[in-house]
This record gives sequence, structure tokens and C-alpha cells, in this order.
Amino acid sequence: MKDPLATEALHGAGAPPVAALPLDRFIERCSASLAEGRFVKLLLAKHHGRQPDLQRVMVRAVSLKGEPCLSFVYRHTTRDVTKNLSVDAGWHTVRELLGPVFRNAHLHTADETVELTISQRGVCTLRSTPLAQPASAAEGRADEREAAGAAAHDREKQRWVDVRQPFLSALGVTTAQHDVVPAMSRKWKQINKFVEVFAGALRASGLLSAAEAPAEAPRAIRVVDFGSGKGYLTFAVHDHLRHQPGVEAQVTGVELRGDLVRLGNAVAQKLGLQGLRFDEGDVSTRAAEPIDVMIALHACDTATDHAIHHGLRGGAAVILCSPCCHKQLRPQLLSPHPLRPILQHGVHLGQHAEMLTDGLRALLLEACGYDTQVFEFVALEHTQKNKMILAVRRPGALPAPASGRQIDDLKAFYGIREHCLETLLRADGLLPA
Repeated sequence: MKDPLATEALHGAGAPPVAALPLDRFIERCSASLAEGRFVKLLLAKHHGRQPDLQRVMVRAVSLKGEPCLSFVYRHTTRDVTKNLSVDAGWHTVRELLGPVFRNAHLHTADETVELTISQRGVCTLRSTPLAQPASAAEGRADEREAAGAAAHDREKQRWVDVRQPFLSALGVTTAQHDVVPAMSRKWKQINKFVEVFAGALRASGLLSAAEAPAEAPRAIRVVDFGSGKGYLTFAVHDHLRHQPGVEAQVTGVELRGDLVRLGNAVAQKLGLQGLRFDEGDVSTRAAEPIDVMIALHACDTATDHAIHHGLRGGAAVILCSPCCHKQLRPQLLSPHPLRPILQHGVHLGQHAEMLTDGLRALLLEACGYDTQVFEFVALEHTQKNKMILAVRRPGALPAPASGRQIDDLKAFYGIREHCLETLLRADGLLPA
């Protein structure tokens, strides 16, 4: 199927003809860099075609079913569209887009940057800038790994957050030139991984399907992020939602520290981000409210239980938690028990308390009608608090039939007298009998 943008380019939209020789020379340099293994990426910019919301096109080399291909990401104002083409068809498409649709192209290779500029009269200018050699062998190997990663069709390499988003520089994740601050590289990876998980949960929940249905106004998706801190993830979630068609983002970060609340609101106001705010408060005392997505990362001990309880009271379709310390169950495991010889070691006791606390949380969510997963959020090298509980409400919120019995069996086996989340749910009548 022919690319509609390429078709637009063929018709020319009344644009003056572009000098063929420099343009063909640029395409030849692109093709040669790919054949020689030096190609990193190609960016087409300065759009002036018929689609006013189209901003740029990013081209990367990928491998599909063992065959080399070119992946085109068409970046619009509110969405990205990805198209994968064979190498020959890809370069042909680039050739057709340059001039009628885009007037600027940047070819990035392992050893140089080549810029093509097309004037309004169709005059082409080529500039080539050699890259400085790596300062050390270690840096050279890092560049080679980056180039190799660009050629692999690996979903983990996808960046779910645009590094050029202004909120990243406002929060100190990137510089004014949109480079990731070295000290924030781990945080940058966490942000992208979290948005990837968040995006998958949204699709599974049906919230986006409801938003895409014909309606007179966008469908509001209400998110509350408890313990939002400086707001890295709160801003990232808001940014992801506002780029979804048919969605009105309503994101609230809740934080105990007033200085961080003021910081978040100041940045949101400065950047003109509608539907994003920060409130000062405590999850255990916050009034019930309608909610679509509840987020609580690193809420200490039973604060995670209060956050889950808040999400269940609000009818959340998605619950995302990354628990912190686990103090409530630990002393309860000291009662006489066949595992006492094992649990006498502090490290085993702590690990058991963590596993049991989060395992019971997952079962309680299952009993309340959610499909639940417990998994490693990011690698331990990035953070020790790397476990995530993800719960997506089932259609009709039907409870898992065996979960209640499993909860009782586990409590009896380990001698557990009380679990905070179970107590909160039973007090509100949210836990099926």
C-alpha cells in the first residue's frame, strides 16, 4: 500500500521542483551508511505539506523476520503512526517526501551527521559534520552498542516518553538541549518503563476503547498518583494521556510534602498543562472520589493498603502499586510455626513478610474482581524497590472464585491475625463474603 504522504509528495502540492542531483546524492549517502553498518537514524523535519498536525518523521533500521527494514515513525501533534517498509521502498519513500512534504533532513551515522536543506525555490544544500572520536575505548564500545541497538527491533528500546518534552527539563531529568542528565539516567529508564506498563494497562482495561467511541466531548480519564514526590511519573502519565485521541487527561498528584506540591503546581502552570494538579494530603484521610487509575509507588508499609482501598472505593479500572517496606506482618510471623527455624534469620523473615504481604494484596484484588500480576518493575541495578502490583478490573468485576479460600488458608498457615487491606475492605463491605 502506498504511503498517503508519499502520494501527496508525488502530486507536489504546487511546490517548485527540487534539484534532483543533490537530493539523489543525499539518498545515496543514506543507503551507503545503512549498507556499511554506520546508519543510526534519519530525521525529516520542517513540514509544509497538507497535514497541519504532522510534525516530523523519524526513520530507523529494524529487522523483521530476519529481513532488514526501515521503520518510519510519523509524529503528529497528538499521535504517532509507525510504518515498516523494505529498505528499497523506504529510501524511495524518503526521496518522495523530501521537497513537497519536508524541507529538512538530518542523517545521523556512527561517524558523521549529514544535513539536507531545501529552500522554498527547491535549491538543495548538503552539509556534512564529522563526529569527534570517542575519548576512550569504553566510550567507543558504548557507541557501538547504541548503533547495534538501533538496528534491533526490540520493544524494550522504544522510548515511551519524548525526551524533548519540556517537563523533563523543568524537573531536571534533561538539560535545556534535551540531553538526559547523567545522574538522572536511571530515573529516565524508570519513567519510560512505567509509562510502558501504564500504556499496556490502559489498553487492557478498555478505558481507551471507551474514549475512542464517537462522542460530543473527549472522555475524561481520572488518575490519582499517591506519594507523587517530585512528580516525574505524574507528569509522564499526564503527557501520555493527553496524546491519546478522544481523551481528556485529569491527573492529580497527592503528596505530603508541601514544597514538592508547590513545585509540581508551579511547573504545570508554567508549561500550561491543563488537567494536571498536585494536592497536599495523606492517602489514609483523603475523601473517596471517582477514579479510573490509581497509582501508588513506594507508599510505605500500610499506606499501600490505604491507596489500594482508595482505588477500589473509587471504582478504578486500573491499580498500579510498587510497595515499599512491609512492617505489619513481620511480627505476626514470629508465632510458633513449622517455618520458625527458617524465619529466625532476619533476612528470611523480611523476605517472607514482603512476599506474603504482597501476595495477600494480589489475592484480595482478585477477590474484588481484578486480574492481578506481581512482577519486577525495573532491574535491581536501578532500584531496590522494584516490585510492582498491577490490577486490571474484569468486565463485571467478577471475583476469582478460589481467592477467598486461598486467603484464609495462607493466613492460617502463617498465623496471620490481621492484614490492613483486608480489614479496610471488610469494613466497607467491598470484599465478597
